[in-house]
Amino acid sequence: MKTIFINGQDLTLEQMVQVSRQYHQVALEDAAKSRVLKSREIVDGIVRENKVVYGITTGFGIFSQVNISADDCKKLQRNLILSHACGAGKFLPTDVVRAIMLLRANALSKGFSGIRLSTLETLIDMLNKEVHPLIPEKGSLGASGDLVPLAHMILPMIGEGKAEYKGKVMPGAEAMKLAGIPIVELVEKEGLALINGTQAMTGIGALAVYDAIELVKTSDIASALTIEALRGIKDAFDPRTHMIRPHKGQAATAENILGLTENSTFVTRQGELRVQDAYSLRCVPQVHGASKDALRSVEEKVLIEINSVTDNPIVLESGEVISGGNFHGQPMALSFDYLGIAMAELANVSERRLERLINSQLNDLPAFLVDDGGLHSGFMITQYAAASLVSENKVLAHPASVDSIPSSANQEDHVSMGTIAARKSREIIENAKRVLATEIMAACQAIDFREGFELGKGTAAAYRTVREVVDFVSEDRIMYDDLEKITELITSSKLVGNVEREVKLSY
Repeated sequence: MKTIFINGQDLTLEQMVQVSRQYHQVALEDAAKSRVLKSREIVDGIVRENKVVYGITTGFGIFSQVNISADDCKKLQRNLILSHACGAGKFLPTDVVRAIMLLRANALSKGFSGIRLSTLETLIDMLNKEVHPLIPEKGSLGASGDLVPLAHMILPMIGEGKAEYKGKVMPGAEAMKLAGIPIVELVEKEGLALINGTQAMTGIGALAVYDAIELVKTSDIASALTIEALRGIKDAFDPRTHMIRPHKGQAATAENILGLTENSTFVTRQGELRVQDAYSLRCVPQVHGASKDALRSVEEKVLIEINSVTDNPIVLESGEVISGGNFHGQPMALSFDYLGIAMAELANVSERRLERLINSQLNDLPAFLVDDGGLHSGFMITQYAAASLVSENKVLAHPASVDSIPSSANQEDHVSMGTIAARKSREIIENAKRVLATEIMAACQAIDFREGFELGKGTAAAYRTVREVVDFVSEDRIMYDDLEKITELITSSKLVGNVEREVKLSY
């Protein structure tokens, strides 16, 4: 297991996943340590000189006009964490908690936050020794940063709250003790430095982006299987068509479909069986491609955000302390709303392809892809379930970022709701994954009803992977179990991985 060195400047999505899901270790680069130490020296000077600076010697939000005595500054930081830890709902999954911790540490390592090096290293120790704070998923407005979830993240550090350690939930102080990590007494600026940032929304959303990249490749595999099962027309994927409308995602999708179906005898040419295919087949490059273009745009914004300073106030190298708005989550809120819409569309078109596979009025296959229809329902109700998921996605795809509720006595009078947007996009992706799993299973079933044909290079690999875990449906059985297995093939990256051994998929 390797160590990921962070400096606040070049953390990648892949590294974030390695830490959050594979438990790689984290360490600060020496240059980052120096920046953190210099930033803290500036804060210590402000405290010594008893200057009035927001968040260091004043209260927070509407209480920014209240000066805090030197004797009470430490209590102020502790009170900040305690009072702000008021989240609601289920606790975030461990991989999301680890992503949040990593991203907060990375932001602090840039050296503009005034935190002590020892406190930052405590947060990294918690990550490395697997002290995972319990963080409720709800409660952030996404504008003064993710105050509520990040406050819950810090509770175990100060001996409060609850944490998961070695797979067991326990009081935060006990988890810290068992891990051999000393409890921290926060000093001036540190409480605010730890919770004033966009790391909850960005941690949730960045993992969603990573999963979405896998999902768009899966969607191309699913559509290629369906195109072969329905003996689709390959002319629609001719690169000459896509060169004259040069959207990157569109061209990449057409290239993927041709690569996946290379050497296939299932696919046909214009006029061979029919002149045109329905849009859900013919327009796969245009629909999937638009979602890919949206995803790349979101990925670009996320890579900026995970290497940014999202504090307030900012401690500059010059010694100036500026109270600004880098904590505002609007760049992420809009991005994650966009991500959710793009991924919902992948599910929408997948469900329409599923309908074409199972509806005998639209193809030349047995109704609902089962022999002895009537006695057996076959894939009839799998489409019901898929339709339910895509309908739910349409509700979830309503943008969170268009909403705002004033808070803190109207001092914070516009908020982003970015964390809600991130959570919604994550849920949309999970729903879309299941819809695609259903299409893939149905396409493989349809393929088995045809004899005397050969699958393409990529689709053959996909078919073999599916058939390793799910057999042909010869009579009614519990479809949930089969769909779970195929969903796991997608989640584990096994499906895409096996296909990419034969055909490199563009994104």
